[in-house]
Amino acid sequence: MTSDLLHRPELSLLAALAIGLLIGAERERRKGEGETRRPAGVRTFAVTGLLGGVCALLGAPMSLLGAGLITLVAIAGYILRDRRDPGLTGEVALLATYVLGALAVTRPLLALEVGVVVATLLAYRVQIHRLVRETLTEQELLDGIAFAIAAVVVLPLLPNRPLDPFDLLNPFRLWRLVVVLMGLSAVGYAAQRLVGVRFGLVAAGLAGGLVSATAAVAAMAQRSKADAAVAGAAAGGAVASLLSSVAYMIALIAAVNPDLLPPLALPLGAAATATLIYAAVLGWRVRPGSGPIDAGRAFNFGAALLFVAIVAGFTVLGRLMTTYLGAAGALASAAATGLVDAHAAAVSMATLNDSGRLDTATAALAILVGLTVNMLVKAPVAFAMGAPSFARRVSLGVVIMLAVLWAAHAVTRLGF
Repeated sequence: MTSDLLHRPELSLLAALAIGLLIGAERERRKGEGETRRPAGVRTFAVTGLLGGVCALLGAPMSLLGAGLITLVAIAGYILRDRRDPGLTGEVALLATYVLGALAVTRPLLALEVGVVVATLLAYRVQIHRLVRETLTEQELLDGIAFAIAAVVVLPLLPNRPLDPFDLLNPFRLWRLVVVLMGLSAVGYAAQRLVGVRFGLVAAGLAGGLVSATAAVAAMAQRSKADAAVAGAAAGGAVASLLSSVAYMIALIAAVNPDLLPPLALPLGAAATATLIYAAVLGWRVRPGSGPIDAGRAFNFGAALLFVAIVAGFTVLGRLMTTYLGAAGALASAAATGLVDAHAAAVSMATLNDSGRLDTATAALAILVGLTVNMLVKAPVAFAMGAPSFARRVSLGVVIMLAVLWAAHAVTRLGF
């Protein structure tokens, strides 16, 4: 019964009328008074939306005829109105109202949704103009377009399968890393501009570590290279990404095999605590408002490609290690996987332990080895892509994390 009700013509015409009233209400407030007022207001838009629905019900010829008439009306309104406002927003909105009224006959919910978006764009015109003209720089706009091309145009066109003799290098996945790095760098850039250097980059690092700590470190390295004044805050963000990465690993292990958590609780917990303290120290040492806000680039495309090249190189190295070590077992496998993704290594070992193919002690050790190798990768990434002061701070954070991790593991093995 509900489906039949949604397809009744009365409901379609009601949706078309609602669209016209919504857009028309916004236009009425912009219409003005006296001789300079615009010709179309709430009544004109309401009738236009309803006309679109009626013409669509009558068939394609009437829809085309109605569209032609509305176009002529819009042109006439543009010619006759005050020439001091040469914009076409009102005329285009009138045509859009007619088209959405016609769409409401077959897709009423979609037409209403688009109508709300159109009304929102019209209502927030001042804020949108200010954002584009005053807030965004030309370089930021170009960066946004470059990101859209990389994510929406290039990525779907790439083959999602390995193309190298080792069956390792998947163009789709490698380019997806480029997109992730560009996105994380843009998030850090936006956070830096919105809430300042001290907290913006740390918050972005915490969020980025849930996606890819290595990508987050690379993104923060870009920030430090672009503006040396924010190297300390960028290092705090990079170390914060290590913390959230460990927290995410604990959550994954708990979801796959909670019985594996007890032998890992002290090492991972202690490492996370030490990392948190160090990240807090880095953040505390950054003075509020210190350093200029870099308003140049949201990301560096060349640096993103360098990052992916580093990942691909470590992937091939991991495969060679596995091949030549042969039956080195779970530890070599975890180390090779950890070169690229510590989370994948942890889930793999937890799954093997849950299925009884790997004992708990070996699985826990393999997870720690995978995490260690993954964290060690952060140092060359930091030195290759970031400012020297940034790389030193991040490397010290990695050393602190791993020293505490293995000290706590030794304590666990000794039974203290």
